[in-house]
Amino acid sequence: MYFKEARLQNFRNYTEEKVEFHPKVNIITGNNAQGKTNLLEALYMMSLGKSFRTLKDNEMIRFDTPMARISTISYKEDAEIELEIILEEGHKTVRIDGVKVLKNADMLENVYIVVFSPEDLKIVKEEPEKRRKFINRELCQIKPVYYKTLARYKRILLQRNTLLKQDNINPDMLSVWNDELADSGARIILERAAFIKKLDRISKDIHHQITDGSEKLEIIYESDIPVMSDLPSQKKEFSMKLDSRYRNDIFRRTTMTGPHRDDLRISANGIDIRSFGSQGQQRTAALSLKLAEIRLIKEETGETPILLLDDVLSELDFSRQKFLISSLGDVQLFITTTEISDFVKGTLSENAVFIIENGRIIRGE
Repeated sequence: MYFKEARLQNFRNYTEEKVEFHPKVNIITGNNAQGKTNLLEALYMMSLGKSFRTLKDNEMIRFDTPMARISTISYKEDAEIELEIILEEGHKTVRIDGVKVLKNADMLENVYIVVFSPEDLKIVKEEPEKRRKFINRELCQIKPVYYKTLARYKRILLQRNTLLKQDNINPDMLSVWNDELADSGARIILERAAFIKKLDRISKDIHHQITDGSEKLEIIYESDIPVMSDLPSQKKEFSMKLDSRYRNDIFRRTTMTGPHRDDLRISANGIDIRSFGSQGQQRTAALSLKLAEIRLIKEETGETPILLLDDVLSELDFSRQKFLISSLGDVQLFITTTEISDFVKGTLSENAVFIIENGRIIRGE
């Protein structure tokens, strides 16, 4: 799987650009604030139909223009796929091979992408929301039904929380939302539990290699609802939790139970490195998780995802850089950097270099 070309029109600081990519390594260089990350953001849009930087589509439209357009040609199993996204104020249009689709979910399974940025290096030590986002981002790519279930869960959660904020709560309406929330929430819990079990297995192996066997990484799903073996049992368990915490939810006027409060426990040699690990341990664990994403996507889909490295090499020491680069194999790679190191030049010989200057893409040598 790889991108052949991309066209950008009024996207972020780009006016109109077309670029043809190398099927192996693409090094995107230039000074800060020139548009390097913007290019990666445009490519990432083709996986989930949304940005990895913002929740607001309007922020990606160039100032003083009515719309932005991104289009790409990619190859999957030797088949060419044309994807197009048009962003307008409050509206988004998506086309696959020229055919308009109605939802972001319809884009899934066309392009698989893993993005690794300096923010991802903080995933281990920062708030649980970052780790939930990490789980959701990957599960949405490999399980389109999860994408739809998660969207449904968020809508129901909003409705339930709106009801809880009212002075006079209709118990019949609350019962309806409880049942709906338990159903979609149970599905999410079971999918996450299975995903994290696989993630633990793969990241444990990768971490063992990075640390030369000195550390044993463990990833554990932390949910306040016990994980059951089947959907009916999981829904029943969720419903019981909602009932038992009814008064607390009324008092707080929000839902305190469910996968929107999940977390991951990440430990090395039995020590919780979220709180007690060194920066080096936390970064090594983050690297293990990111590389595990690539392998997991390939296991689940049979496709090797495209990897976007957004200015992350400068944040890693040489040994971690070396391990990362040597692990990539047949992955199409996009690297943004302010300066191309001798190590990158020497190791990634099959490449194309692009220089970004104020929203212009110039092919380098």
